[in-house]
Parts: sequence; C-alpha cells; structure tokens
Amino acid sequence: MIAPLQPGSDDPRLILREEELDGGLELILLAEASLWAAVDAALESESVGLGRSHWRATFLLRRRPGIGVQDLSKLTSLSKQAASRTLADLQKAGLVERGSGELDGRRRPATLTPDGVAFEQRTAERLRALLARAYRTGGLDGVAGARRILAALAGPRQGVGAPRRQNV
Repeated sequence: MIAPLQPGSDDPRLILREEELDGGLELILLAEASLWAAVDAALESESVGLGRSHWRATFLLRRRPGIGVQDLSKLTSLSKQAASRTLADLQKAGLVERGSGELDGRRRPATLTPDGVAFEQRTAERLRALLARAYRTGGLDGVAGARRILAALAGPRQGVGAPRRQNV
C-alpha cells in the first residue's frame, strides 16, 4: 500500500503506481551495485585487506569526525559489535585514532589519521566521478530532485552523530 500524500509538501498530481515504485527500487538496487563495484575495485588496489564496511566507516568519519561505535552502527545498520570491529580494524591499520569520551569513557570518538584521509579519498574519487556523470545526465533540476529523494530515503539517519562537514 502506498502512503498518503502529506498536505502541502508533495505535488498532488504525482500518482505513484506499484510498477513505477518497483522500477525505482530496481534502479536504486542497480545503482547501489554499481557504486559498490567501484568501491570493491578501489579496495582491491589498496592491498590492505579492508572491505566495504571499512571504507564506509572512513567516509562517514571524514564527513562526521568524532563519531563512535554507537553512531556508526546507527548510520550504517551494522551491529554495534560489527561497528566496533570495523573501527578496531581501521585503528590497527593506522587509519583511525580513537579518543576517550569526555563524559563516558566507553564512548570513544574516532577520527581519521592522515593515512585514513588518503585511503578514503582514493576510493571516494571513483565514486564522485560516477556520481558526477549521473548528475550531469539528470541536469541541474535533476540533481536537486535526486538529492531531495535520497534525503527523504535517508530520513532521520541524517541527524545521527556529529554534524556533517560541508565542503570536505
């Protein structure tokens, strides 16, 4: 069943049929596969033995420095145990530093080391190129529309953890 339109926020002329929604879901899944293939290719060239969750954590740490296990878990849907293991792997590889929590010693904010920033940037470069090509296809109006759609899908996760860094 399709949720009713919110008054004042959506165009009442927009009628979303099941087939159109399924087509959108299919495109999201295919786009996700394309992005992860680019991440996998970049990680293979790194030869540090880290996977997708590690790169994803470094990306989020660049955008939200100081997040810890709990916030990483909320942002990525990793279990707290998996998020903790991911940060520990990154720390062992010298890509992340963990601090001590100001109020609670168990909450240890993480930040990227210079090597961590470089690792994240090398992979993100490939993804930015893919996204830039896709945005150019959509045109200026398409970029704004796509960002609104993705933000609506991301929902409350956008507010988790430290504020996002802009222009980084």
